[in-house]
Amino acid sequence: MLRGGMETDVLKLLKEEDMAKIHRASMKVLSEVGVQITEKTVRDFFAEKGLRSDDEKRRVYFTEEQVMKAVETAPSVVTLYGRGDESKNIEIGGNKVYTGTGGTAINILDLDRKRRKTTVQDIVDTAKLVDALDHIHFFVIPCHPNDVESVDVDINRFYHAINNTTKPIMGGILTEDGLDKVIEMAAHIAGGMDQLREKPFISFISSIISPLKLDDQGLRNLFKIAGAGLPVAPSCAPISGATAPVTLAGTLVQLNAEALAGVILTQLIKPGTPVLYCAVPTIMDMRTMAFLFGSVESGLMNAAMAQMAQYYRLPLYSTGGISDSKEPDQQAGFEKGISCILPALAGANFIHEAAGQLDGGMTISYAQYVIDNDINGYVLRAVRGIETDENSLATNVIVDVGPGGNFLDQELTVEKMRTEFYYPKAVNRISYDSWEKAGRKDTWTLAEEIAKEILDTHEPNRIPEEIRRRVKNKYPQIKDK
Repeated sequence: MLRGGMETDVLKLLKEEDMAKIHRASMKVLSEVGVQITEKTVRDFFAEKGLRSDDEKRRVYFTEEQVMKAVETAPSVVTLYGRGDESKNIEIGGNKVYTGTGGTAINILDLDRKRRKTTVQDIVDTAKLVDALDHIHFFVIPCHPNDVESVDVDINRFYHAINNTTKPIMGGILTEDGLDKVIEMAAHIAGGMDQLREKPFISFISSIISPLKLDDQGLRNLFKIAGAGLPVAPSCAPISGATAPVTLAGTLVQLNAEALAGVILTQLIKPGTPVLYCAVPTIMDMRTMAFLFGSVESGLMNAAMAQMAQYYRLPLYSTGGISDSKEPDQQAGFEKGISCILPALAGANFIHEAAGQLDGGMTISYAQYVIDNDINGYVLRAVRGIETDENSLATNVIVDVGPGGNFLDQELTVEKMRTEFYYPKAVNRISYDSWEKAGRKDTWTLAEEIAKEILDTHEPNRIPEEIRRRVKNKYPQIKDK
C-alpha cells in the first residue's frame, strides 16, 4: 500500500516569473472586472466589509491588498478527518498528494455492463468500495440518487456516505434546508457541533460559475458553511474556449481570479474559515463544441494550479484521473493516467475525480473504481520517487554478489521486495499460457470480480446502531439500505 500525503514538487511547468505574471493579471481582473453577485443584500454585506460594489453592474471588486489579507487569514493546511478513525485523516496543503472520488454523476455502468440511472444504493455501494480501496483517500459523493425526491437528496447522500465509509466525505448541496439537515445530522453523529467543528469528517462544495459569477444558492450555502466553521471548496470550472479564454494561460488567469474570490469571500464571512483554493480547469473540443474533461491540457492546467496554490500557500482542491470515454477501455486508461500524474507530480493536494468517473463525469462505474485504485497506485509510486539512502543504493550488496551472481537470495531483496515495487490488482502480469488457462480475463473483467468481492464481503465501520436509530427517527426521509 502506498500512503496518501506523500510530498513532491518535481514537475514545475511555471517559472517563478510566470506565476508572478499570472498573479498580476488576476489582480487586474479582480480589481477592474470583479465578480458578479446578483443579490443586493449580499453585495451590501461585502461592501460593509470594505469591497467596492456596483449595484448597476451587480458586481463587487477586490484590491490586491484585500486579496492578500484574505490569503493570510485562510489556513495554509486544512485537515479533513476520518469518522472515528484518525488513520484516515488527510492534511491538505503544501505539496502533499491525495487522490479520491468526485462528481455528481446521474448514470452508472453496473457490474452487468449496462448503463442505468444512479440510486441511493449506488451511494451505499460506492462508499463501501472506496472504504476498501487503499489508494482512494477520500469520498466526494459521486452520484445523484435519482430514486429520491429533490428535497430529500442532501440528507440521503450524506447519511449513506457517512454510514458506509470512515474516510473523509465531501459533497455538493442541493438546498439550504438540506444543508441545515446535513450539518445537524453530522453534529449528532460526532457528539455535538463543537466536536464536528474540531474534527470535521464532512465538508462541502459551493459553486462559482465561470466566468466570474457567484451562484446565489452557492453563496447562501457559503454563508452557512463558513458560519458553522466547516471546510468548504468554492469550486470553479472554467472551460477553455467557452467560459474562459481559449489559451491555457488565459484560463489560468481567470481560474486563479475565481479561486481567490472564493477564498476572499469565505474570509470576509468568517476569518479563518477552512477553505480550499479550487481548480477544475477543462477545455472545449473546438471541432465539435463538446466539453472535455480528460484532456492533457486539463492535466497541464491542474499541474500549473498546484504551483499557484503553493505560491499563495493555500490548500488545493484539484482535478485529475478522469476520462471522456464511455467505458473502461484504452482511452479511459491513458486519459486517466496522464490527467492524474501531471498534477500529482506537481504536488497537487486533493485530486478529486480520480476514481470511478467516465463520460466526462456523467457516468460512474463499479469496475472503474477498482481500475482507478490501481492507476492511483501507479501515480503515488511515481510521487514517492526513488530513495537514495545508503541502504537503497545497495553498494555493499553489489560488492558481495559480484559479477555473474544474482540478488534473489539477498537479505535486502527480502526486506524491500514488498515495498520497492508497486503491485496492481486488476492487471495481467502472468505468462500468455497461464493467462489463457485462467480464462483470458482482461482488466475490466478482473476489476468486476474484485468489485463484486468487496461488495459481497467488506463490512465498513458503520455509525453506531443507537445513533443510526435516532437519526432515522429524526429524518424519516432517509431511505433504508
